[in-house]
Amino acid sequence: MVAIGYSLMTEQRSPVDIVADAQLAEQAGFDFATISDHYHPWIEAQGHSGFCWSMLGAISQVTSRLPVTTYVTAPIIRYHPAVIAQAAATMATLMPERFRLGLGSGENLNEHVVGGGFPANDVRQEILEEAVEIIRELWQGDYVTYRGQHFDVERARVFDLPDRLPDIGIAAGGPQAAELAASAGDFLITTVPDPKLIQTYEKAAGPGHAIVGQTPVCWAQDEQGARKTAHKLQGWTVAGWKVQTELVDPESFQEIADQTTEEQVAETVPSGPDLDQIVDAVKQYVDAGFTEIAITQVGPDQQGFCDIFHNELGPKLRKL
Repeated sequence: MVAIGYSLMTEQRSPVDIVADAQLAEQAGFDFATISDHYHPWIEAQGHSGFCWSMLGAISQVTSRLPVTTYVTAPIIRYHPAVIAQAAATMATLMPERFRLGLGSGENLNEHVVGGGFPANDVRQEILEEAVEIIRELWQGDYVTYRGQHFDVERARVFDLPDRLPDIGIAAGGPQAAELAASAGDFLITTVPDPKLIQTYEKAAGPGHAIVGQTPVCWAQDEQGARKTAHKLQGWTVAGWKVQTELVDPESFQEIADQTTEEQVAETVPSGPDLDQIVDAVKQYVDAGFTEIAITQVGPDQQGFCDIFHNELGPKLRKL
């Protein structure tokens, strides 16, 4: 049976709300949660972008069952992989066997802030591969000195290691990244319900690995209000990931959002009270071969969405 998760979208919720939302998700019966790791929101209307690792620490203390995966952290420019090795090991200690480290090659939106530029995609994939190598080496518990093409590590050691190291997932939007996920990661992360991408991954990785997706919805009793909310907060998504990866600031994303219509957004973001629309959206991922799908509830009504999931939507989705 496919696992159904809840997206903690740090770009649209305050840090205090994110921690409370994690509690709601656990109480509502979601199987897992994902949490985004951004420096900026996609657009200013979202209004937030707290430091996810601080929120993760708080979440670890107010939940007892809910597994959480970073979706995703980019240890390529803004973060040095030695720091992420320490951060992830700490989280896996605080959340034994319920923390996973999702990694990706980043977006210009977040990575440019430290003045390190934003390399081409093939270079970022090389950087990510090297970063994963460093993280895994540091997780062995010894002092590490590393001289790489993109990173140096000078006699570093992670002292607090969990009894069980967290799995590493790698985000992929194309075949090159899917093959990297197979060779360097433990599971695949992708937001695209593309059977060919999954076939590429499984051909390289073999069967039996988790494939984790995420899809947005805007559930509300008022369909027109939901469509307006989705358009306001998700209009930027119509550009696709190739464009989204390169844009530099929330203003650039807003320019794209301003050119979209409610109808365009509603085609990809089920909006309103119709639960069958949400089931159909999730089913695309199930049919493509995903083992886990997280749902992003767009907008402020997280309580209402968790309630409807617990009472009606969850049982429908578990039949897929």
